[in-house]
Formats: sequence, structure tokens, C-alpha cells
Amino acid sequence: MARILAVVNQKGGVGKTTTSVNLAAGLAHSGKRVLLIDLDPQGNATMGSGVDKRKALRTVYHLLLGMGDLASVRTQSASGGYDLLPANHELAGAEVELVELAHREGCLKAALAGVVHEYDYIFIDCPPSLSLLTVNGLVAAQAVLIPMQCEYYALEGLSDLVGTIKRVRAKLNPGLEIAGLLRTMYDPRNTLSLQVSQQLETHFGDKVYKTLVPRNVRLAEAPSYGAPAVVLDQSSKGAQAYLALVDELLARERAALGAAA
Repeated sequence: MARILAVVNQKGGVGKTTTSVNLAAGLAHSGKRVLLIDLDPQGNATMGSGVDKRKALRTVYHLLLGMGDLASVRTQSASGGYDLLPANHELAGAEVELVELAHREGCLKAALAGVVHEYDYIFIDCPPSLSLLTVNGLVAAQAVLIPMQCEYYALEGLSDLVGTIKRVRAKLNPGLEIAGLLRTMYDPRNTLSLQVSQQLETHFGDKVYKTLVPRNVRLAEAPSYGAPAVVLDQSSKGAQAYLALVDELLARERAALGAAA
């Protein structure tokens, strides 16, 4: 049974897609069966996976609205080594069309029901908003991974996101939990970064991943090559950070399984 993680932050430019793509590729290259779902109309995870969103005939849009099954939408990221449910600008229309459906918050969960046994990990790259698409991601997920920059406004936005997670847990997905908070674009020379990082550790404790993802040119360049940074340049500091995050994520999963046993 797959571990389903929604990668969420309503603030744009914090590294959601970079995190989703590189975690998917890192886990795939460690032998795990991985599915990445691009739930953002911008389609950045699709392009970053080496799939041309402009040529995608079937996307998550068709899946959510029942106009195609998962088998017809699913494709493979040759560069990343994982399966992908692509997205493009059509997905923006799903926001309006989903409102008319009776079980609009659970469309993605229902679509995934038949394939969760085929994967070890499923990542949902959510859009930078607390929209109906994001709610679909939260309802389908078992846990939330929150990438965030260490800056003042990020802390303000975090409280809103935690509030949304609590509401979804109360009304739609009682098993939803926070898997962890990932500090991205981290600069240890910046005093504010250090202060915010310490505040996160104080308030969230072991929910904060030990791995710190630095600002890194290779992470920014990788999408233009249609390949995750962990594949394009494994020696870069950004790729090394995401590979360390893969190890940390796997270690946490093993520890959780050991505790449950």
C-alpha cells in the first residue's frame, strides 16, 4: 500500500515542485515504485519531469472530472524513473467544474483507489493556494509535507495552512497528519533564516526535517533540462540535500513501522 504525501504550501516559490520532483526521483532510484501527481495548472512538475505539458492529450483534469481513467492519463518520466499524472492549463477549469459535483473534495482520492497497491510512494504536488484542488490533494493524502522558506511571511502563512489541515482532518480526512516541515532555499549567513529555523524547531520539534535544502543554481536549472536535479547533477549541493532528505524520509518510515510493531 502506497504512502501518499501531499506537498503543500499556499505561498508560491517555496520549492514545492522542486521537492516533489526530486523526492520522487530519489526514491525511484533507490528502488521504490513512485507516482507523482501534478495538481498545479502551471504544470511545472510535468515539465520538470521531462514531459511536454503542451502535448499531453490526457491530464489530471480529465481524471478528476471522470473523462478518463488513470491508465489513460498516466505516463512515465524517463529522466526521473517514476510514473506521472501530468497537468497543464486545462486544470484551471477544474476548479469551476468540480464545484457542481456532489463529492467534489474526494475526486482524486476516488481516482487513486484502484492503484494505491501499485506504488510505495505517491506524491501530490499541490498548487500555491488553498483551493479546491489543494483540498482534493489533502483528502487523498495520508500526510502533508510542507516546504517553506525561513522568512517572516512564511511563518504567517504556515498558521493558515495548519488551520486548513485541521479543518480537512475534522470534516473530510480524519487520518491526515503533518509528515514534516522542510526548510528550503536556506542561507545560514542570513540571521533571519537562523531565527525562523530555530522558531520552527521550537514549535514543531521533530516534525521539522533535519535536512536543510540550500539555495542552489543547479536546482533552479534542472527543470530547463527536463530532469530532476538528483539525476542531472548528483554532486550539486541541492541534489545532495534532496538525497539526504530521501534517506531521512525512509528512516522515519522505518522508525514508524518499528514503533507500530
